[in-house]
Amino acid sequence: MITVDTHIHTLFSHGKATVQEMYAAARDKGMTVFGFSEHSPRPEGFDYPTDYKAKLTAAWPEYIRQVSDLKSNNDGIKVLLGIEMDWTTGQDAYIRQKLAADPFDYVIAGIHFLGTWGFDYKADDWAEWTEAECHARYETFFESMIDVAKTGLFNIIAHPDIIKIFSVDVFRSWIGTSKAQEAVRTALCAVKDAGMAMEVSSAGLRKMCKEIYPGPYLMETAKAIGLPLSFGSDAHSTASVGYAFDQLTEYAHAYGYTQSVYFENRTMQVRSFLP
Repeated sequence: MITVDTHIHTLFSHGKATVQEMYAAARDKGMTVFGFSEHSPRPEGFDYPTDYKAKLTAAWPEYIRQVSDLKSNNDGIKVLLGIEMDWTTGQDAYIRQKLAADPFDYVIAGIHFLGTWGFDYKADDWAEWTEAECHARYETFFESMIDVAKTGLFNIIAHPDIIKIFSVDVFRSWIGTSKAQEAVRTALCAVKDAGMAMEVSSAGLRKMCKEIYPGPYLMETAKAIGLPLSFGSDAHSTASVGYAFDQLTEYAHAYGYTQSVYFENRTMQVRSFLP
């Protein structure tokens, strides 16, 4: 059973529970390593129609303080200080500045924006696109993943096919093509070459796509190129901590994985997730 969850959000962004409540849920669910990875502040122009950005930016020092306190004073769970850094195209200097400001154990790359459009906000946006237009956006997403890897700033690529969230049937058709598979393989090779891990996330099971992130082709490719896995629930509530980790265990093992990784002090740690 997986006992490491390194993708967690709190009331500081759009989560529903405090740092302390999320930690208590992790303890109750048998986690041995628990990483807080609050969303990052974002530069101007990268906004959702309804946004937590101002609240999060104002409270950021308190988030760091509370997680740091838990790292020093806990009852046996290894607590890690992480961040899900939003990839904002053309904002490399901003990203570097934010990541240099605090002593993160690990940095998750979250691709939620194509340009300044938050593509995972509402399904209606996707309903307007033709199949070809959806395909173009998938390609841009995986091109962005290459850009993420090239920076050398990140440890984990989050929910690596979240782009399917509101158009999963079109995405399945696209990823069956040779052009798509070449794009995905190139992106995952860039992630591997950067010393990163690919997240396997149960969050997709709770979203409209109703699928684990990532789907089968990404898993097959990751295994073929030797890309390490990390596990995350992307929990925004206590109920979602460690969500469906039994399914993630079976899923990853079905592709030949027996070990996962997490990062402490920006250094990869390897452990078995099977008995």
